[in-house]
Amino acid sequence: MPRSLLLITLLIASWAAHAACGDAPAPGVIWRDCDKSGMDLRGADLRGAILTRSKFVGADLREARLDRADLNFADLSNARLDLAHLPGARLTGANLRQANLSGALLRGARFDRAELNDATLTGAQLAGASFYQAVLNNADLSGADLGGAELRQTALQQANLERANLARANLLQADLERANLRGALLQQARLEKTNLQYADLRGTDLTRASLVDARVFDTRFDGAKLGGAMWLDRRRCRLDAVDICN
Repeated sequence: MPRSLLLITLLIASWAAHAACGDAPAPGVIWRDCDKSGMDLRGADLRGAILTRSKFVGADLREARLDRADLNFADLSNARLDLAHLPGARLTGANLRQANLSGALLRGARFDRAELNDATLTGAQLAGASFYQAVLNNADLSGADLGGAELRQTALQQANLERANLARANLLQADLERANLRGALLQQARLEKTNLQYADLRGTDLTRASLVDARVFDTRFDGAKLGGAMWLDRRRCRLDAVDICN
């Protein structure tokens, strides 16, 4: 290709990229590698939008519609996503450090390998969501619905999961050291090889959960329901077991 034609092609590609970033928010908009940091996008309709690798640092996306949006590797640190709709959204590798997703609708969303340290997800609807190898240390998930969620190898050190619904969730090899799980629902949850050292599981419902090979040290099980649970050594707890597996 002649050098002049190559230059023209590159200029056109650059212009097209900038034009796309300048497009108004709308369903299906393509904002790839764009910088929308600090923008006010409250209530914006971005359903099905392509937002890969874009920056939304400190942006206001409260009550925004992001159903099935592609936010893979996007930077949403410190963003406001309170009550936003993100069912089926893809956030693989995204940065959500200190983001606020309280009350957000996130059913079936994918957060695989995403960073959510210190994020707020209180009361979020996360049933069926995937957090494979995600990092949620110090995150607040109190009252969140994580029923059937995929949390394999997820880092949840010192996370607040008080009163969260984790029924049938997969927490295989997750790190829950010093996590607060008081009053959480963990019926039929998978906790095999999970790190539960110093965790607080007082009043937790672990009915028929599996804790085979889980690591426990100074773990609180006061008032925990263990009926039918599979214990560390593969013993099946009695149906009326509380506090201890017997």
